[in-house]
Amino acid sequence: MTTLSPENSLSARWSASFILAKRKPPIDKTEWDGFFDENGLLAKSRDLICVNILERGLHPFVRTEAWKFLTGYYSWQSSQDERLTVDSTRRKNYEALCEMYKKIQPLLENLHRDFMETRNSIEYQQGFHEMVMLFQLMAEHDHETFWLFQFFLQKMEHSCVIKIGVGKNLDMLSTLINFLDPVFAEHLRGKGAGAVQSLFPWFCLCFQRAFKSFDDVWRLWEVLLTGKPCRNFQVLVAYSMLQMVREQVLQESLTSDGILLACNNLIDLDADVLISAACLVYAELIQKDVPQPLKDFFL
Repeated sequence: MTTLSPENSLSARWSASFILAKRKPPIDKTEWDGFFDENGLLAKSRDLICVNILERGLHPFVRTEAWKFLTGYYSWQSSQDERLTVDSTRRKNYEALCEMYKKIQPLLENLHRDFMETRNSIEYQQGFHEMVMLFQLMAEHDHETFWLFQFFLQKMEHSCVIKIGVGKNLDMLSTLINFLDPVFAEHLRGKGAGAVQSLFPWFCLCFQRAFKSFDDVWRLWEVLLTGKPCRNFQVLVAYSMLQMVREQVLQESLTSDGILLACNNLIDLDADVLISAACLVYAELIQKDVPQPLKDFFL
């Protein structure tokens, strides 16, 4: 059996409590404010707050402020006055970037005739416009949208950036299936060959097209930002989604195209149900003699 560090042992208990306990109401403004002292300094542990976010989520009224901490927009060690200064600086820096872009855009258009078309094509093909929209809906000001989205991508680069993390995630997803579900893995190596590697949009877009509401997307994203209950939790989420189509795939002996279609039909999901399922996978994983690649990736 895998030997867990104290931190991972705690994560395992937190994971189990999330699975077994009826979900409590999300963290509201009153409770969020209680995490800080009169100077705005953190009065509770960061781990405690992140575990509460995993188990309960955030009320919409506190989501923007909480995400500023989760993404690194704010330091967890900052005071209220320091955060006011950070906000002012980020607004000024954003305005300066906008002014600079206005000045260089005509030059870029002259030098590269297809500049605008290429720029828009890259945004839409990668689905970034969909992700940005969710930040626009959450944040009040343009500079908050810009910086929150940038910090989110930096935080999630090992998950959703193609050349950095997506390939690794897909490889580890295959390794996880081989370890936990050999029967399914055998089918995926045979008739379903190539299906797992075709699931890269799940990671590129952080699963946003699978949910029934924006609140569900935000709910999963803020859990991923906490780093709880383990590192690279997004792969356990993907594994849990594949398990939803497993019976259909095996019963109908689906090929790669059929598997991809079944996966693309996973829509209107409930984030709490999916998070709970992924926590169950984590709880199962830590009870086994995990091979080193999976241990290094998750534990």
